[in-house]
Amino acid sequence: MKSRRPKQAVVLLSGGLDSAVALYYAKAKGYKCLCLIFDYGQRHKKEILQAQKIAKAAGCSYKILKISFPWKGSALLDKKIKIPEKISAGIPVTYVPGRNIIFLSFAISLAEALKAKAVFIGAHSQDYSGYPDCRPEFLSAFSRMAKAGTLGRYEILAPLLYKNKSQIIMMGEKLGVPFGLTWSCYSGGKAPCGKCDSCRYRAKGFKRAGEVDPLIK
Repeated sequence: MKSRRPKQAVVLLSGGLDSAVALYYAKAKGYKCLCLIFDYGQRHKKEILQAQKIAKAAGCSYKILKISFPWKGSALLDKKIKIPEKISAGIPVTYVPGRNIIFLSFAISLAEALKAKAVFIGAHSQDYSGYPDCRPEFLSAFSRMAKAGTLGRYEILAPLLYKNKSQIIMMGEKLGVPFGLTWSCYSGGKAPCGKCDSCRYRAKGFKRAGEVDPLIK
């Protein structure tokens, strides 16, 4: 009797905490994962390096895709725009216009070419910066659009969508995610700055989860 081939999935992997948990979740569900990492002109390359380490730790292959946003429009792309050092009430200047639309479009194209069963994204809508391309209605609408415009042989899955940061961390602990390899800070130094909103959300999440962030010594 022939053994069944594992389901294949494309996982968007940024090097951050959320996408790492999404990757390990996909693996736990029996998917053979190909990680898609973007070099899109972001402020630093550290998250790209960490994404590669996470993929290797998970035993997954990966592709690095270099694209550009020459029009910038975000503090992550334009060093003239200061990174905020407090959690914003509205959408912060770190929002990259249309980023998940573009990333998911590439991931879907790759999934369709590979005949993969799913595309995983680590987006979540609660306890986050309020990015419009992380909202449930966006992902629902994008899924419908993608199925209408492709052969539609896959699903777009966002397993963290309704979880807050502490719940994601607790989920990652159970899955064995190597949080020490993840990088959330908008700066690319040797240690997290502890000041940007991404660092603050991460610290808040670890505290609420009752866990110690391995990056904080």
